[in-house]
Amino acid sequence: MDQPKVKIVYNVTERAGRSYWNRVGIAFVNRDGSLNVRLESLPVSGEMQIRDQAPRDTAAIGSVVENSPGNGASTESEAALL
Repeated sequence: MDQPKVKIVYNVTERAGRSYWNRVGIAFVNRDGSLNVRLESLPVSGEMQIRDQAPRDTAAIGSVVENSPGNGASTESEAALL
């Protein structure tokens, strides 16, 4: 199965028991499976997630996106792993 060529880089921070995913850059998948990462801002914490790009019509630009599969937001089970 082919992987999407474009991925989104998120900085994950935790405040008041919630995980917040802030977009900090973009990653491109090379032919050999490696990634080129371009950061637009520096992450506050040392943790970043690189996820497949969600379709633009499912994400609200400039607002908090609720937890749903494929948009990079963590679920409660994922948050427990963080």
